[in-house]
Amino acid sequence: SAGHATMAHGPGKCCCCCQEAAAGGERGAAWGLYLRIDRQRLQCLNERREGSGALVFRAWEERGDRAQFVESDDDEELLFNVPFTGNVKLKGVMVMGEDDGTHPAEMRLFKNIPHMSFDDAAREAEQTFSLNRDPMGELEYPTK
Repeated sequence: SAGHATMAHGPGKCCCCCQEAAAGGERGAAWGLYLRIDRQRLQCLNERREGSGALVFRAWEERGDRAQFVESDDDEELLFNVPFTGNVKLKGVMVMGEDDGTHPAEMRLFKNIPHMSFDDAAREAEQTFSLNRDPMGELEYPTK
């Protein structure tokens, strides 16, 4: 399985936490999806600093770490190709950014498009989100 997200924003900073289904327990225990990301094949297109996009997917307890972030290059969009090590059920996404105009404004999710490019992003997304500023990582966007 693979997931894809495009984010539109200025050349700002963002990071991402992904949630999968978990039976009971504290909220943080449900945020283990990042462990199932195939990091060797994860791609971020249009990142200003090569390799920075792969570092923004993190564990729940590390979500407040602002040392690792990704910025877009000249174009204001980032595209993440996120392959997983097996089948997953994405239950929610959180996107943290700066509390200013550089915070991502929109996120579009696609699924199962191998080696997705910006040309592929012209197709209809599985789900589109208008993002609110969330510098502390408190807003969760539930997925279909």
